[in-house]
Amino acid sequence: QVYLVQSGGGSVQAGESLTLSCTVSGYPYPTYSVAWFRQTPGKEREGIALIDNDGDVTYADSVKGRFTISKDNAKHTSYLRMNSLKPEDTAMYYCAADVFDYKLTPRYKFWGQGTQVTVSS
Repeated sequence: QVYLVQSGGGSVQAGESLTLSCTVSGYPYPTYSVAWFRQTPGKEREGIALIDNDGDVTYADSVKGRFTISKDNAKHTSYLRMNSLKPEDTAMYYCAADVFDYKLTPRYKFWGQGTQVTVSS
């Protein structure tokens, strides 16, 4: 059984920073891609960051230059460092993992439970 357990998140003021974590357990393959998504009520899930099997990263324009994705393979944990947060970053954030690289589309097989990020002005 594959589990993705997220931690971090919370409420901050605009301009502040947060780091989200996503720990993967039970994955049957040694390498996998991890992507981060976010979603607000009534909107589609938006892919915002990806780190693939080779460690290459991709960002959505909405977060490029402010968010940083990383992965500690020894700890099976991915991190999303979010700087210069804006009120429009307020959303439920999800991590996802798969042996395949689906870029920033929500086609990943395994998902975390989600964590809320709220940014107030």
